[in-house]
This record gives sequence, structure tokens and C-alpha cells, in this order.
Amino acid sequence: MTSVAVLVPTWRRPDQLARCLGALRNQRRRPDRVLVVRRPEDDATARVLAGMKDGLPVDEVLVHEPGQVAALNAGLDAAHEDVVAITDDDAEPRPDWVERIATWFAVDRRLGGLGGRDWVYHDGELQDGAKRQVGTVAWYGRFLSFHHLGTGPAREVDFLKGANMSFRREAIEQLRFDGRLRGAGAEYLNDWAFTLAVKRKGWRTVYAPAVAIDHHEAPRTGVDTRSAGGWRSPEERQVAHVRAYNETYIAMRHLPAGRALAHLLFALLVGTTVAPAPALALARIRSMGGPRAAAVELGGSLRARIGGALAGIRARVRQS
Repeated sequence: MTSVAVLVPTWRRPDQLARCLGALRNQRRRPDRVLVVRRPEDDATARVLAGMKDGLPVDEVLVHEPGQVAALNAGLDAAHEDVVAITDDDAEPRPDWVERIATWFAVDRRLGGLGGRDWVYHDGELQDGAKRQVGTVAWYGRFLSFHHLGTGPAREVDFLKGANMSFRREAIEQLRFDGRLRGAGAEYLNDWAFTLAVKRKGWRTVYAPAVAIDHHEAPRTGVDTRSAGGWRSPEERQVAHVRAYNETYIAMRHLPAGRALAHLLFALLVGTTVAPAPALALARIRSMGGPRAAAVELGGSLRARIGGALAGIRARVRQS
């Protein structure tokens, strides 16, 4: 039988973690082990774990470095099961989640990574919708996520979302999450980079909407730009530019050459709401606070994109 470990990195969110572990305890097919990664000073998490071990095989993994990448890598180092399923501490896997994951990996030997829909709630309100194009890089270079809105049949995708992604241990034996990514607390888009690295090794990565969790998104550490648009504070701009750096770094390091070039052209000429390039900045001058504010946004975005591109190319050359 395919063994499954569930990896949950956490940082001082005891109520959310207790709900997550409760959902794992109520799985129709319980995980063989739950690896909860915490920092030594996170006493609130330690108290939750002390009260949740009955009936659930929980192992604590201590990590002494800050950041999500360090926590995830510590969890991977501790895992020895056939499959490692990763979720967030503010997620609530549905009762058939582990069962579906184990079945997928048992029947498809070329499956390296599996993701599914995370039904996102903000302040108790479901962020509903329907998208068919999920977890892909468009032909013109834009990353299209939308994992929380995916509908339709299972299909192969380019990248998965960290709140709901599982990997065959054989596929990730020599891989770890990328410590070169930038970010304070959460190194933005580390899930995209990891999945693309799996795909580059020749494994299939699949998005199956039925492999579902409920995701009660907690506030992120620092400034959150998930709904960025219009005028932003200097702190919000800084985080947006870090995300832009990481996105282009990931594209240049992991995408096939033609798709990497398409991304770079799109990022430097058009851009996104989070990190506008000249075309988008011109179209949104008024909403961005006028020409001067638009120029500040544009300059920071372009510097971030170029920096990420150069770093990605260097990393690609080193690993080739």
C-alpha cells in the first residue's frame, strides 16, 4: 500500500493548526504520519501538538531557521513515506483527501506531483468561481494560477499551489525548496518553483479538483499583495517587487527556453497588476496615483524583473 506522510509547516497559529489536525484525524484513510514543522520558540504550537497526538501519528520537526522554505525542507528531510502531501496550517483537508492522493499515486507510476482545489474562505466568506485554465504558463509568458477556482476534469499542469500539493518521494529525492527565493517569512512562489523542478525531471504534475481542501486563509506575515492594485504604500510596493523578482527568477531557471523568453518579454513590456511594465503602467496611470507614482511603480517593477531574470539565468547555467 502507498504510504502517505502529511507535511504541515506552522508558525504561531495554534487555532488554525488544531483545526487542520482535526481534519487529518477525521480522514477516511488516515495518513501514515503527520510531520508538523515548528520553531523551538513556538510554544503555542507545542501545546496544540501535546493535546492532538492521541489517534493521530504526529511527529514534531524542529527548524531553527526562519522562513517557509527552511520549514518545508526540514519536513522533507524527515519524511520517508512513498508520498509527501503538503498543506498549510490554516487548511482543512476534506475527509477523502488522503484517500484520493494515495489512489492517484498508486495507479499512475509517472505521477510526480498532484494538486487540487483549495476552497478559499476570507473572513468566513467563500471566494467562489470557476476556471478551466489553472496552474499554467500561457503561451505569451504569464503565470496563471487560479488553483482555488479550478473546475472540470483532472489535467496536467505546470505548477501547483503549496496549500494542496503532494509529491512522490522518488520524484523529489534530490530536490529541495529553493533558498535563493526572496521574501520575509514566506518566500513567495516557492511552490511554483518546486513543482517546475519536478516537471523538469520528466515527471507528470496533475491538478485534480476533487482532491480538495477548505482553506481558511489566515493573514500573511508582513504585507499582503494578493489583491494588490492601484496606489500602494512603500511596504506594499517592496513586497510586490519581491514577488516579481521571484516570478521571473523561476521562469528563467525552470521553463523551457522559448517559454522563458516569452515570460521575460511579457514581464518587461506588459507586466501584471502586482508588477506593471510600460504597457500596463500607461493604461493605469490614473488608478496608480498619477504619472509620478506610476513611474515609481514601473521603475521598481522593472528592476525586480531584470534582477530576477539575471539570477535565474545564472542558476540555470550552474545546474546545466
